[in-house]
Amino acid sequence: MNLKEALKLADRIVFEKTGQHLDDLQAAILRGTLQRETYKHIAKDFDCSESSVRQVGSQLWQILSEELGEDVSKTNFRSAMERLQVSNVSNFAQNVSEQHISGSFNICGEGRHPPDISNSDNDETSHSKPTKTLHQDLSEMPELGNFFSRTLELQTLTTWILQQNCRLITLTGISGIGKTSLAVQLVQQIKNEFEYAVWCTLDEFPTIDKFKSNLTQLFSQSEKQDSSPTNQKPLPLIKYLQNHRCLIVLDDVHNLFSSGELAGKYKPNYEEYRSLFKQIEKLSHQSCFLLVGWEPPKEVPQLTSENTPIRTLKLTGLDTAAAAEILRDKGLAEIDNCEALIHRYQGNPLWLKSVATLIQELGISATEVLIDDTILLPEDLKDVLQQQYDRTSELEKQVMSLLAAENQPVNFGKLLQNGQISSSDLLNALQSLSRRCSIEKEASLYTLSPVLKQYIKGL
Repeated sequence: MNLKEALKLADRIVFEKTGQHLDDLQAAILRGTLQRETYKHIAKDFDCSESSVRQVGSQLWQILSEELGEDVSKTNFRSAMERLQVSNVSNFAQNVSEQHISGSFNICGEGRHPPDISNSDNDETSHSKPTKTLHQDLSEMPELGNFFSRTLELQTLTTWILQQNCRLITLTGISGIGKTSLAVQLVQQIKNEFEYAVWCTLDEFPTIDKFKSNLTQLFSQSEKQDSSPTNQKPLPLIKYLQNHRCLIVLDDVHNLFSSGELAGKYKPNYEEYRSLFKQIEKLSHQSCFLLVGWEPPKEVPQLTSENTPIRTLKLTGLDTAAAAEILRDKGLAEIDNCEALIHRYQGNPLWLKSVATLIQELGISATEVLIDDTILLPEDLKDVLQQQYDRTSELEKQVMSLLAAENQPVNFGKLLQNGQISSSDLLNALQSLSRRCSIEKEASLYTLSPVLKQYIKGL
């Protein structure tokens, strides 16, 4: 398959899915992919940022994956197009054979062409899919600013939701890591695959009865608009999730849980959310709840298998290329030791924005910042870290103090020797800190990030 054929085939697929032909950047990405060019090279040729190219590329691969019924990516785009071409030829040959046998194959008659879509707005083409009325309440979803590449994470979440039909997904990570930004980008990409898409920001979490009432009211009102008005009482929430394909996002879900306790302990009067999450997991339905926050409910395991309808994605820092985009956006385009600075702040978008602002305002260089392993903690960053630190229990604070005093990662035995904590309490504290993404674990060794270590030492 040559370049022109592949682009033409991809354009047809995208048009059938979105009603729009490939734009210049999309075409450039596909052309560059076929010519084995990197995103960085494509961005340079197109005079835009690499993160923008990655974002548009991710959206393209998602569209192609959905339409072709297989995972399509930059690495297998050519082979996917070639398989589709072979499949089309095979299907055409089979149709020719069948129609010839039945005597209905027309060699010399009028050619068969798809309807002119541009002149038939009200007609369905042979490729159109039956659609249902879409209801979206995204008024609480924050506006997405600059989004820095999360291609792999977007693909993972999209696969879990659209292909594996997971019912309950938790998206966790330390403050500032970009959980909400990723969730917003995800919803924007997949919202039209659902009859209902709802975003709830849980700054002040309603009681379980109020929460269910709000959702069922939305569902029942929408059903009345779609059909003749009736006096029928609203159904239980789970019935709506079974009758309709729904995507429900609960942001800041950590507000369900108590501060000063181990992770995932429900506040008084909110324990019944545990039953709701269990019901969403156990009962058969076609909907998905995405829980976004600093910590997941205790009943959602961090490690899950392909055989369960629940998943957990723990978000880590951006890669160097994407993190460098943040520094450039902050006016530090020519910054020295860019990679070292990104590594020290672990690619955390919020942390990098905070320290980049401080560097710019003070007029200092990254080289000066990196002298003697200096960790700058601007006041706004301290405030964010304080919020998360305040949520931890006294037991967890003791463990973090022990880790902050260590220059190297330590194992469980060393922590047990250094503190006045029983083995049972230490295990529970480590598990809780891990669920809060406040400690790092590699093999059997534990440590704190340099930023958290510096913060705790200064308390």
